[in-house]
Amino acid sequence: MPPKKKTHEVTLALEAGNAAMVDLGKMLGPTGANMRAVKVEYDEATAKNRGEIIPVIVSVYEDRSHTLAYKTPPTSFLIRKTLGIQSGASNPLTQNVGTLSATQVKEIAERKLPDLNANDLDAAIKIVAGTARSMGVKVAS
Repeated sequence: MPPKKKTHEVTLALEAGNAAMVDLGKMLGPTGANMRAVKVEYDEATAKNRGEIIPVIVSVYEDRSHTLAYKTPPTSFLIRKTLGIQSGASNPLTQNVGTLSATQVKEIAERKLPDLNANDLDAAIKIVAGTARSMGVKVAS
């Protein structure tokens, strides 16, 4: 049996365990994928991370079947969650919205490592620290 031909690939950032059908409809409607099946599969797989944003890549094939590939939450989301803040600074050069300890940066980097363009944990820590600085978050050394 020849491999199925992929017709669409859509990346979605949805709330874990509670994907909104409206968001799915807007993005998956043109692909012909079964939105209800995608929602059920996504919600079951991400239920343990309820309240987080878990990106997913939906691959739709010519027979309208689909596969889901899950990513780690965005770095900025993890930083905001760790600090308990709603958003980063509007001007990160002059505003400081919080401080991350070296341990917190390492924990975020370890979680993000599979999705980052980094070869090792030290490189991942630098990427997370850079994201934090761009949000107006100080990084303790």
